[in-house]
Amino acid sequence: MEKIKEIIVVEGKDDTVTVKRAVQADTIETNGSEISESTIEQIRLAQQRRGVIIFTDPDYPGERIRKIIAEKVPGCKHAFLPKHEAIPRNGKGLGVEHASVEAIRKALNEVKQEMIHIAEEITKDDLIEAGLIGDGRSKERREKLGAILKIGYTNGKQLHKRLNMFQIQKNDFQKAVLQVLQEEDNE
Repeated sequence: MEKIKEIIVVEGKDDTVTVKRAVQADTIETNGSEISESTIEQIRLAQQRRGVIIFTDPDYPGERIRKIIAEKVPGCKHAFLPKHEAIPRNGKGLGVEHASVEAIRKALNEVKQEMIHIAEEITKDDLIEAGLIGDGRSKERREKLGAILKIGYTNGKQLHKRLNMFQIQKNDFQKAVLQVLQEEDNE
């Protein structure tokens, strides 16, 4: 299974699970139609770094989310799932989470994709060495680092995932860590 270069924006966790059954990809979840500014910032960063594919449910709320993101983050690609592919067997509900693996692959294949070229990976050892995991001030440092790199606050495990998902270059990571530590020294 090839990894999709772009980050796929979906509505929720169930959509992420279904998409990841069909393709190898990273996702950002909007968690409903009231998209937070921090989620928009993550989508902007994703668009700058890797590109974005918006893949929302084929219903009014899904189209509303698609429109909000497209307005605030120009240049995103759009994958569409036909309504008949998004209805569960019991006929109740409508959404990406109900689609078959084949339907998801087809929708995403209609959007031209490129293979991902992974930057040098930032390891968990890098996070420990930087004091972002396992240190008394780790949480505070992760908050500051997330703000500097515009990837938001996360726990250690999610930080590792986001740094690599957004293809943060190792030297950019190291500069941001240095900035965090310098600010700490100045406090």
